[in-house]
Amino acid sequence: MKHSRASHWVWFVGVLLACALGRADQIFEVTSTYHHIRVVDQDGLRTLYFDDAPESRMSMQDPLRGHFEYTEYFHMPLLWNAPLNNVLMIGLGAGTSQRAFEHYYPGVTVETVEIDPTVVRVARDYFKFTESARQKVHEADGRVFLRRSTAHYDSIILDAYVTSRYGSSIPPHLVTKEFFELVRDHLTTNGVVAYNVIGTVSGWHSGLVGAIYRTLKTVYPQVYLFPARTSQNIVLVATRSAARSDLFALRQRASTLIQTRRVTLPGFLERLDSFQAQAPLSAARSPVLTDDYAPVEGLAAGGL
Repeated sequence: MKHSRASHWVWFVGVLLACALGRADQIFEVTSTYHHIRVVDQDGLRTLYFDDAPESRMSMQDPLRGHFEYTEYFHMPLLWNAPLNNVLMIGLGAGTSQRAFEHYYPGVTVETVEIDPTVVRVARDYFKFTESARQKVHEADGRVFLRRSTAHYDSIILDAYVTSRYGSSIPPHLVTKEFFELVRDHLTTNGVVAYNVIGTVSGWHSGLVGAIYRTLKTVYPQVYLFPARTSQNIVLVATRSAARSDLFALRQRASTLIQTRRVTLPGFLERLDSFQAQAPLSAARSPVLTDDYAPVEGLAAGGL
């Protein structure tokens, strides 16, 4: 799940509301090794569901629109490292972020690592995702791929989830200090990490957000938060650069990128309204996650 709690009850209520607001047509369904996958059309939008939780979305009339808001924060790394020449994304979903990068940044090459071959097929068949010289997919586990790779990237974007007893959960091996060190070693000098976390700064899942923030800070000099306004998602941005950024400087950079047309993504400047430079309060009491200790499910359940 990428933008709300994953529970059957929430999904059931959503279905009832969908029926009240407009007809929802399920056009595809399959159970893969990793997910129960459905594709649903409603009100001009096509949505990909993993295990009854919405994963990705696009407008059927204009596939570059209709996506979930949090995916736009994946473009924030350009504020620290522009232009981007190559990007690695771990987690494909419907491929909406991949298609956006390909469209808005003609010079960028996007590589994606997706562990579930069925997800790749669904993205191709139902969400207009196509591979090309600039758009490549590797069917593999993200950590295994990085361990075997010698490539370096200007930005690495992480948006991978699995199903747990508490709903959608980050795979523990993709959230530890050792993993973040591996990611750092595959970044260019000014490389930037963007990591989607389901949760809030204070409240629901805040312990998990705090733990990931604190773990990132053991590897990267600076970590910033971009909480989404329309969902319970926070995109954490971690930089290799030790220079501290403030909102004023970032607004100036964003304006320059837009004026020089290095960035043409609609709403790019407005997304800075969510910028937070301070650590979440939960970070002080949250653990550093390691390969030996990564209680992701417990943190998500609020038990730690």
